[in-house]
Amino acid sequence: MNTREIILDILLELSKTDAYSNRLLADVLEKYDYLDAKEKAFIKRVTEGTIERRIQIDYILNQISKVPVKKMKPLIRELLRMSVYQMLFLDGIPDAAVCNEAVKLAKKRKFQSLQGYVNGVLRNVSRQKESIAYPEKENDKLNYLSVVYSMPQWLVERFIQAYGEEQTEKMLKAFLEEGAVTIRLEESLTEPERQELLTKWSKKGAVVTKHPYLPYAVQVEKTEGIRSLAGYEEGLFAVQDVSSMLVVEAADIQAGDTVIDVCAAPGGKTLHAACKAGEKGRVLAFDLTESKVDKIEENRKRMRKENVKAAVGDARIFQKPLQQLADVVLADVPCSGLGVIGKKQDIKYHVTPQSLEEITNLQKEILKNVISYVKPGGIFMYSTCTINPDENEKMVEWLCENFPFRKESMAPFLQEPLKEEGADGMIQLLPGVHKTDGFFFARLRREESLSETKS
Repeated sequence: MNTREIILDILLELSKTDAYSNRLLADVLEKYDYLDAKEKAFIKRVTEGTIERRIQIDYILNQISKVPVKKMKPLIRELLRMSVYQMLFLDGIPDAAVCNEAVKLAKKRKFQSLQGYVNGVLRNVSRQKESIAYPEKENDKLNYLSVVYSMPQWLVERFIQAYGEEQTEKMLKAFLEEGAVTIRLEESLTEPERQELLTKWSKKGAVVTKHPYLPYAVQVEKTEGIRSLAGYEEGLFAVQDVSSMLVVEAADIQAGDTVIDVCAAPGGKTLHAACKAGEKGRVLAFDLTESKVDKIEENRKRMRKENVKAAVGDARIFQKPLQQLADVVLADVPCSGLGVIGKKQDIKYHVTPQSLEEITNLQKEILKNVISYVKPGGIFMYSTCTINPDENEKMVEWLCENFPFRKESMAPFLQEPLKEEGADGMIQLLPGVHKTDGFFFARLRREESLSETKS
């Protein structure tokens, strides 16, 4: 099998199941681990790109093909989609080569009768790709944004309702941009030690940029892999988005504190909290399955954090021994994930209005339990990786209305330009507006004992 046939089979499998592409792609790349790095990178790029740009690609195909995309045979549909992606968004591959490879694949997969159709459609795409008539921005804004940025129209409409047209377009554009890997350097490193580490990375060809929001956060591009960077095995850094770092920063964890992380995998905030709590503090980390806890434990060992204990725990089920135990509780609850569409391209196709309602019900089920783990006077940090107000601001308002918690300013713990935004105890970070993923977090202070009794 050549790389294009592997891509075709991935796309076909995804079209038949509810699987997420990142998991399936990881399994496939492991299966074909013998391929060289360039071939694996090509498989990843074309698979993810075809999924990411599906709405735009289908729009183009519907302009050119006599057979609508929905009525195409599944194999032909995915073959055309991946070929159009290569023609429009990959440099260095002649359109003729893309077309020829697609025709060969159609024949190999027993669609000889459609070789001429595949050839004709793709050659017309090649000829017309610079003159495709997209929906007019002024007269048909929703359709324009949906097609040009490959976002389901109902989601575009929701984003506009929440953030307005200008910010929505910034977000949609940012989702399609390739982002750098964000790294948290261990805070125990001195400034000279940090510089020495970054210099080693730069000498190996990595492009390193300091992040403006935190002194220990850096962005890294053009690296052969995180594991290849100096300091990885020694636990001197962790991959973590800066939005996640800000949650721990805003929690103001003190040396000696007890911290509970209720939805902890893969452990970024857990390990960051362990740095803040120090040797005399402790962090109890829980997640739903053994495999998720194993991931936390793997990262804990590499980062050499002896003050972390990870265990299986369902956040929906109340644990009596944890009641009023924590100075700080971190609750990065399950959410729709709409803030990280740029990293998980098919989220936008899986989410539905019904699933958004279901996820808020799950969040409330979790919150009713885990708020009991906060000591009176302690801090509860609520966070999600979404940009849906129902899961964010409205959820915090619900919590404060029904339980003895109040929002508390995060301004003392944040650097510019976020100080003012965090003054009311909540921040909604938006891709394209802020230099982070789409992310929400709130700092809440527990005022008194909870009225209900858990058993």
